[in-house]
Amino acid sequence: MAVRKFKPITPGTRHKIIAAYDEITTSTPEKSLLQPKKSSGGRNNTGKMTMRYLGGGHKQRYRLIDFKRAKDGVPATVKTIEYDPNRTARIALVCYADGEKSYILAPNGLQVGQTIVSGAGVAPEVGNALPLSEIPLGTVVHAIELYPGQGAAMARSAGTYAQLLAREGKFAIIKLPSGETRMVLVTCRATVGVVSNVDHNLESSGKAGRNRWLGRRPHNRGVVMNPVDHPMGGGEGRQSGGHPRSRTGLLAKGYKTRNPKKTTSKFIISKRKK
Repeated sequence: MAVRKFKPITPGTRHKIIAAYDEITTSTPEKSLLQPKKSSGGRNNTGKMTMRYLGGGHKQRYRLIDFKRAKDGVPATVKTIEYDPNRTARIALVCYADGEKSYILAPNGLQVGQTIVSGAGVAPEVGNALPLSEIPLGTVVHAIELYPGQGAAMARSAGTYAQLLAREGKFAIIKLPSGETRMVLVTCRATVGVVSNVDHNLESSGKAGRNRWLGRRPHNRGVVMNPVDHPMGGGEGRQSGGHPRSRTGLLAKGYKTRNPKKTTSKFIISKRKK
């Protein structure tokens, strides 16, 4: 997992830093695990733009990822490590002993030919998925369930991981990538290891066109708009724009939007870093 820097032979390569893709073993995805993916361009069912700065981009197909890892006790062999346009992490094509194929999130260090398995009683090795009750304390994990059988919901992005700190009764205490410490049922599953593509945060597009390939249109700031268009717009010359807020007037930068009466707040031991 490394990044590539380029000689500035063109303006677009001067600041360009991209992944080396040296861990990827094939450019052809498994056809049976693909689904069509329709681009909305930020429009709803009536054609009205409800999300700004979206549209264009390369055509993509969705890869069906097995976030549940519910095929217990059946060993699977890693066939390929692949690029997925729908997420920052790499994905791995695994073939189970009974012939079934599926995609999983590839942990860092997973190699082609390696055998992985899921379920209770398996060894806590990289790529194996097992309940939090059987993972040794201090282990780094990813793809963690919030509810048993729901499928992975936390720590799925490139380079992220959570750490299992303790167990108290029917709950495990984990520290999430955000810095939040919370309780999760010990019957929930997690996968051992760190999510692949750990150098993703070092990447730099280098030019506006590369963002257009990803479906991101030019994003203009609120302070350069007129008062009719944005709460931070207007003013003579270069005005600061007042308190940072969204186009609909919702305060940004520090304003707490989480519902204090939310029932799951009782599972949060310490909140995330500011």
